[in-house]
Amino acid sequence: MLAKLLTPGWAPSTTVAHLSLEELVHRACQPIRALVIDVDRTLLPLRQSEIPPSAESWLRQAQLQMPIHLLSNNPSRRRIASVAEPLGLPFTISAAKPRRGALRRVIDDLGLPPSQVALLGDRLFTDVLAGNRLGLFTVLVKPIDPAGQPCRHDRVQNLELRMARWLGTTPF
Repeated sequence: MLAKLLTPGWAPSTTVAHLSLEELVHRACQPIRALVIDVDRTLLPLRQSEIPPSAESWLRQAQLQMPIHLLSNNPSRRRIASVAEPLGLPFTISAAKPRRGALRRVIDDLGLPPSQVALLGDRLFTDVLAGNRLGLFTVLVKPIDPAGQPCRHDRVQNLELRMARWLGTTPF
């Protein structure tokens, strides 16, 4: 059971900045009509306060197609707002993923069935686990570096992937 909860719907081996929106929409069993996106390491590089231009461009394109909500475990309103407010995006801080409460409220606000919402994040044990627990389409992206490229040596994601495989997840 845990192995299934730790298996993302899609793991494209790229950052959000290079994710194909068209492919994302077509990979899910149901049409994706909204996105919930993690912030730290998904949109903002480690120890950086500015979103890479390629990630900002991707967000702006995605915004034209569907509603987006930023959901972060980070308690810093200033940090998350620095990404959300220039783009006019709603956001939630201190989400406590993988707990479901904050994510459930976001889904309710979107007014969509969970199967039509995709959660994009860089962590298996928070983002993917929380999304799968509520029936969202989960996408595991690579942590982003300041140039919008995948981080070369992300120890946390690599450790999580090894642990998940040890728990019986299928390779993705």
